[in-house]
Amino acid sequence: MGLVLYNTRTRRKEDFAPQRAGQVRLYVCGPNLYGPCHVGHAMSYIVFDVLRRYLDYRGYQVRHVQNFTDIEDRIIETARAQGLSTDELARVYMDRFFREMDALNVLRAHHYPRATQFIPPMLQIIQKLIATGHAYQVDGDVYFRVTRFPRYGQLSGRSLGEMKAGARVEIDPRKEHPLDFALWKAAKPGEPSWESPWGPGRPGWHIECTAMSLQHLGEQLDIHGGGQDLIFPHHENEIAQSEAYTGQAPFVKYWVHNGLLRPSEDQEKMTRHLSNFVSCQQALERYEPDAIRLWVLTSHYRNPLTWSEEGIRAAQQGLERLRAATRPAVPARVSVASDPTSPPGGMTEAREAFIQAMDDDLNTPQAVASLFELAKAINQARDEGPANIAPAQGLLRELAGVLGLRLEEPTVDEAFRREIEALIAQRAGLRSERKWAEADRIRTQLNERGVILEDGPGDTTWRLGPA
Repeated sequence: MGLVLYNTRTRRKEDFAPQRAGQVRLYVCGPNLYGPCHVGHAMSYIVFDVLRRYLDYRGYQVRHVQNFTDIEDRIIETARAQGLSTDELARVYMDRFFREMDALNVLRAHHYPRATQFIPPMLQIIQKLIATGHAYQVDGDVYFRVTRFPRYGQLSGRSLGEMKAGARVEIDPRKEHPLDFALWKAAKPGEPSWESPWGPGRPGWHIECTAMSLQHLGEQLDIHGGGQDLIFPHHENEIAQSEAYTGQAPFVKYWVHNGLLRPSEDQEKMTRHLSNFVSCQQALERYEPDAIRLWVLTSHYRNPLTWSEEGIRAAQQGLERLRAATRPAVPARVSVASDPTSPPGGMTEAREAFIQAMDDDLNTPQAVASLFELAKAINQARDEGPANIAPAQGLLRELAGVLGLRLEEPTVDEAFRREIEALIAQRAGLRSERKWAEADRIRTQLNERGVILEDGPGDTTWRLGPA
């Protein structure tokens, strides 16, 4: 048994076999740089980060490309409102994106192409599509002719008639068919523009991904990822223009789409233009990155997920259980160095359970469950007496790392550390004087500030937990 992925195009799970043995060409749709990323974006990037990490873990050589959309209607409008150029606005949100994704431990892609860097190859693609009859020019705009591509609708599983009935498209009498989509847009006064055979203008949204993927990954990709909201029209249009241009099919062997993050049960998805979002910055100010990742991964990537403060707090508590299992044994109870006994049982089973779960279409809820089972075995071995728990702890860190979980202890300001230690010393004095109520008040005070005390033989240790 090997990795199985659900393919949106075929609507079934398929054995994963890249087109070149041992090599994976992965393209993931990136952000539109008109505003900050929200936790719905983070959910998607975490999902594909885990996919990439697992492919690495299984021995594949992965080449990962993720684009930046840096020219588009909303970018132009926002830049104008803020008195910035579109390039200046894009750089602000690119820098913020990298800071936030680094904080969430999302591995950086090998390439981050920007749409405005690929104008010449876009023009080349558009010119060929016109020459082959797949596109036409009207008043400086260029549209793709969907009726010339018989496979249009293969990804969304709908016919042209069904898509026309369900789509929200502007009525434009210049278009031959309502679903014909823009490859090139004629410039409007005051907008950024580039010269083209059809006059000054700028690219449509969909064409950038075709140009970028062709440049960095070739004519056929192994995996193309993104949110389910991109299936139609964006990814449907990518397939049409790419296959019409190259003559190669399929453009993508495995289409992988994550479910959407909803701000509440009665809203379809979190989105910036409706202002119903929690930004990544806001989430990172309130929660640890590992807790956010763990919360995302306790749901299967294809399922919708509803933003939940309670859910992330529960993930924080689960994270603490995993962290506790990686802490060194207390010398007074367990001495790994002086008593190198056998490691706790369950290590082989834990690894096999983890791989079996991940091989089944990235079943991260089951993979996370295997981590908790391993942590439980480590803690039981620690409690039952001297045991060499270091190998099991190493395995726990290894498997957690495949999910992008760092399991690092939170950093503590030195002044806060001194304050905590002074209160612990004060509490120890009260306990020695048998002033239990006053000692308990200090424990409660520290608990309220997220400090958890653990009384051991002759000593008290502390750690940070959820406040």
